[in-house]
Amino acid sequence: MSHKKKRSPNTHNDTWVVVAADSAVEAPRRKDGDPLLVQLRNPCTGVASLYMFGSDDAHLYEVKAFNEDCHSWFIGQTVHRDGRLLYITPVDPLYHLLPYLIKVAKEGKFQLLQQMVIDEDFPVCSRLLNCKETKASLGLVAEEKEVAGQKFYRYSQEKTMEWLKKKVDKTVKALKNSNISVGGGVKSTTYIRVNQECDFCEEDYLRYAHGLISEYISEDLSKDLLKHLQLPEVLSPNEAEPPSKKRKVSDKPVEAGEDYTKFNSTDFARKPPKKMTAAQKSLAKVDKTGMKIMSAFFSPKAKTEKLPLGWQLWEVSDSTNASPQLLQSQGS
Repeated sequence: MSHKKKRSPNTHNDTWVVVAADSAVEAPRRKDGDPLLVQLRNPCTGVASLYMFGSDDAHLYEVKAFNEDCHSWFIGQTVHRDGRLLYITPVDPLYHLLPYLIKVAKEGKFQLLQQMVIDEDFPVCSRLLNCKETKASLGLVAEEKEVAGQKFYRYSQEKTMEWLKKKVDKTVKALKNSNISVGGGVKSTTYIRVNQECDFCEEDYLRYAHGLISEYISEDLSKDLLKHLQLPEVLSPNEAEPPSKKRKVSDKPVEAGEDYTKFNSTDFARKPPKKMTAAQKSLAKVDKTGMKIMSAFFSPKAKTEKLPLGWQLWEVSDSTNASPQLLQSQGS
């Protein structure tokens, strides 16, 4: 009798299939400057997400996963059960610095960057200060002062809005250059706009780009950016309803005019009257006097009660000549 060989689960799977930019796998200049996968606080959600510092911490990359059920990879002569496809793409480290700058902005004073970017849950966030983009473009979101050879910074809402607006404009330009149509005028089957020269095309691109940028900033910043772009907020279906059709709401308690608890019974049901067929209508006109329903022929006979001792039951007819007949007697 043959026995099937059981496969041992692959519990130690440290191989991933990754699509990464060339800059992410550049040779490091330092011995300890190899690319490093880390967990950082997501600037949009505030929870831990997977990122990667490139060689020598020069650039920051986000790690996205394309995952579907029942997928595996055949690598060499082995099967890797982790069928995810990872994408490693560059991301601006300023997105990650903004939450720390905003947090200490309430104090209203200039501080050293090392004093502002501190996170007990994610201590590796200090490596964000080594990125090239951080040193080159930090002045785009903060005011800068130099005292005794040291640079101090303070968060600026105005600069941040202008910086984010430029991000949106670049995104819109990239969408148009790639012939990607967005908005309600797009056909779902072909993603081609019916009328390319409509008045609201620019607003659709701005809203779409704003949504993409909002994935890297907090909800409050997203709302402020929407106002800065002078885009009206999208009304929900209830808010867009005309005032005459809106349901009036009162602060006073509702007083019941009748007992509505009877509707709680499961036997109660509001059923619409059924339409009668022609046969049912003709049957309704027939005289049913003396007729019995079908269920009456199959129902059990009623039990007669026994009379007390010494009692008799007689039947008396309305006829004058008829004599009483004994129906039931209980002897003594």
